[in-house]
Formats: sequence, C-alpha cells, structure tokens
Amino acid sequence: MNHLRLTSLMLVGALALVGCGKDPENETSASTTNASNSSDGSTGGSTSTTTTGAGSASDGQTGSTGAGTATDATGTTGCGIFGCTTGGTDVAMCDVWAQDCPEGEKCMPWANDGGSSWNALKCTPVDPNPGQAGDACTVEGNAVSGIDSCDKGLLCWYVNDMNMGSCLPMCTGTEDAPMCPADSVCDVTNEGTLILCLPTCDPLLVDCPDNQICFFSDLAGKFICDFDASGEDGKYGDPCEYINVCDPGLFCADASVVPGCQAAGCCSEYCDINLPNTCAGAPEQECVPWYEEGMAPPGLEHVGGCAIPA
Repeated sequence: MNHLRLTSLMLVGALALVGCGKDPENETSASTTNASNSSDGSTGGSTSTTTTGAGSASDGQTGSTGAGTATDATGTTGCGIFGCTTGGTDVAMCDVWAQDCPEGEKCMPWANDGGSSWNALKCTPVDPNPGQAGDACTVEGNAVSGIDSCDKGLLCWYVNDMNMGSCLPMCTGTEDAPMCPADSVCDVTNEGTLILCLPTCDPLLVDCPDNQICFFSDLAGKFICDFDASGEDGKYGDPCEYINVCDPGLFCADASVVPGCQAAGCCSEYCDINLPNTCAGAPEQECVPWYEEGMAPPGLEHVGGCAIPA
C-alpha cells in the first residue's frame, strides 16, 4: 500500500466565508486552513495554521514533497502535496490568548482588508448583555467585522445572511497548551487570529450538522466540523484555495495529486483504506492513508485520501 504523508497532500491556510473568487471585495484567492505547529505525527492537512499534519517542509511541516504556491487574503503561501501554509502579515492590536484589552472590551479576529477572511486582531466592546456559549448572537456589519453580541472569550460563529449565529468558545490556555471543553478541540487558523473550540468528526461518516463540513485540523491532529463555504462549487476536481470550500466527503488537495488540476489545489475524495479502491474521481488516484501507521487517533485508522501515489 502506498503511504504518502497526507500532510503534504492537503492545502492548509485560511477559513473563508465564501468560496474562492466569490467575494467581489477580495479577488485575491486564499489558501486553506491551520497555521500553527504540532508534532502529532498525522499526515493529513487542515485550517489556517500549519503543523506536521499538512503542508510543505518549508512551513515547519514534514510533508515529503512540496508543490506550487497559493495566496491568502494577506499574502503568499507555500503548498505541499496535501496542503498550503498561510503567509502574509497580521496587524495584531491585542493578544487573543491573553485577552489583554481594556476593561469592557475583548480581543477579536476581523478582516482589516475589506475581504471575507479573518486576518487581524483588535479590541472591540463587550455587549452590555452578552451571550454565553451556545446562545444565539448577532454580528455588526458582517461576520468578519470583529463586533458581536457574545461575551469575552466567545465568537459569534455560523453566521447566516441575517447576521445571526451562535456563540462559540475560543480556546483558552496558551498557543503551546490550548484548552477547550470536552468533545471539542482547539483549531488555530488564519495566521493565529482564529482560535476556536470545534467539535470532532469522521470525514467518512459526514456526521457534521447541516451547512458544516468535516476537515482536518493540523494543530489538533483530528478532523473537525466547521462551516461549509463551498456554495455551488466544491465538487470533485473543483479549484479550492480555502480549506472549507469542498463539499462534504471531499477535501482540498494539492494540485500535484489531482489529475488535471490547474489551481493551487483541487477538491478530492476522502476514502476508506480498508475497502477496495473507492476513488472514483480519476483512475490515477489511489486511497492513501491519512495518518502514518500507529499515529491515527482511535476510530480514525481507516481514513484515507484519494491521491496520485508517489
């Protein structure tokens, strides 16, 4: 059985509210998710930090090969087989881990470039009657404004067209030792501006709530549920430069492992390594284990990704 490091097969960079090319204010395409480093030994890739779970050797990850570049809302990124790492600069006016804003304010991620992807931090007022975890919430202006009705340490997430969402906990602790409530993991994305506690999932079961998709978190070394920004796109072979723009059951893979891909990355299928080859997208692809042998979390040993083997 071929054993690629899916770390290098998945694009890793930033979360987007919309799919690439759908934001008239931000025509620059962004790469897919996680941006901090981990040593979980996983071989998958995921949301806007980079870890050993996805990306190229140049970003601190351990992917076996590197290929291509992608661009996020703030700059360029480096890609590996299964992933890309977010580049660019971040104007941080506060510390989202320390929540060091003045009394009555909270440190929040926002988009400082008018785009649809969080790329900076700033202090914003805490609502006079703030929502708690799981409560309904509203955002001011749009979902990336950084201003919402949730309490300190919470972010209004899963925001709909009416600017309404649900208060989601942000990670506590430190970047080196993040903490989250039970049944969720800390996912650090978008150059460290987003630190969210998200539920875990199995990408082959498609077990996330409606309008959410299951993708890999580099920092946690597990798969997580988050919002689906694919819209009408996100089918097998479609270009993808954000981690959350492929349909359920698919992930954003580097162009080198998806036949005919003409972008930094294209959507490819998750697969079960214990079954006969189920990769239906292209005959050149095979089901490659997502994790290195012995490194998969319990219950995820069967997960693979469809890729052209090395």
